[in-house]
Amino acid sequence: MIEALIFDVFGTVVDWRTGVAREVEAFFADSEHRVDSIAFADSWRAKYQPSMEQIRSGRRGYTVLDVLHRENLDATLAELGLDDAVDNEGRTRLNRAWEKLPPWPDAVSGLEALHGRYLLAPCSNGSIAMMARLARSAGLPWDAIVGADIAHDYKPQAAVYRASAAALGLAPEAVMMVAAHNFDLAAAREAGLKTAFVSRPEEYGDGPVGKPDLAPSDDWEAVVPDFRALARQMGAGG
Repeated sequence: MIEALIFDVFGTVVDWRTGVAREVEAFFADSEHRVDSIAFADSWRAKYQPSMEQIRSGRRGYTVLDVLHRENLDATLAELGLDDAVDNEGRTRLNRAWEKLPPWPDAVSGLEALHGRYLLAPCSNGSIAMMARLARSAGLPWDAIVGADIAHDYKPQAAVYRASAAALGLAPEAVMMVAAHNFDLAAAREAGLKTAFVSRPEEYGDGPVGKPDLAPSDDWEAVVPDFRALARQMGAGG
């Protein structure tokens, strides 16, 4: 019997591309520099997986995503010719864009419905500090925060899913991983968790960073168009 649902966050619960672009646009609104905020968001995000791969491969010790994001921000500013345009204080403020991302329209109401029956937690590569601040900003009703910081590793390493279940005091088979990315669900299933695929076709827009998974790649235990449908399928209303 499933007792808890844990969630991928960036792309599954919140719209990272629109959110980061919005914060970048606001940051440079009064600047003399003309910035394509969507291109900026895409460039910043493109460095996400490569930076975590350094940790997953063992070439670098565990480093929280806040620090990786800041390093990637510095690289993005240099790449776009903005290295001299943003001082250290400004970079610190801009790096907090990841704590202010908007939830998808169905996310909060769907989570609230699920919350009446299940333990809920993010299983994100984001740090506990980042996820706590994002939850306050977006109104996400988590019971706990698990994921990378618990395991000191990054998804899709099996240790992240197993440590997240253990942190909730549950066996892996009592936990369902919810994600819009098939690779995330495949890794969770391999670690012994149940799985739910939710479609987020607008995650990447028309950008160069990636393409959304428009359909499930396997027979996941649940396949739904949004969180409200997931709540209904899981017997939690919605």
